This record gives sequence, structure tokens and C-alpha cells, in this order.
Amino acid sequence: MIRHSDIADADLHAQLKSGTLTLAGHRSGKIFGRLDCTSGKRMKREERVFFADAAEAIGLGYRPCGHCLKDAYAQWKRPASRCSPAGCT
Repeated sequence: MIRHSDIADADLHAQLKSGTLTLAGHRSGKIFGRLDCTSGKRMKREERVFFADAAEAIGLGYRPCGHCLKDAYAQWKRPASRCSPAGCT
């Protein structure tokens, strides 16, 4: 996990372009989603974090976004299933 406020813009752009970082999250809300999510684009820089993949985000206690990751969120929301670092079941 990389905090947006802790990385230089040039380094961030390089990692995004290379595909090293594929998801973003809201630090205090513990929610992660796609980089193009309209909900995620509205958050403050201080609250934004970046992840390499969903397994990393889930492993750190984040849940899928209900807006841009609807299927993963629906699976997470079901009482019988929860997400693990291996993915949502």
C-alpha cells in the first residue's frame, strides 16, 4: 500500500503507467476500487492509497467498492462469505 501523500507525482505516474498499481482506496473508509471509479476520484489526496491488486487491499482489511466493483461487493456483502487475501468467495 502506498499513500498518495507519500509519493511524488512523477513516481506515481510511472507506477500507474507500468501497471504496478492497479487499484486505489479510501484510507479511513477502508474501501478500494478501480482507478477510474467516479467515487474514488472525489476523495482527498490525504485519504487516497494505492494497491498492486485486490489481494493486497483485502489483506489489509479493505472492502470492495459497491460502485465500480459490484460483483465483488455483492459477494463480500453476503453473510456466508467474506473476502480473504486470495479473493472474494
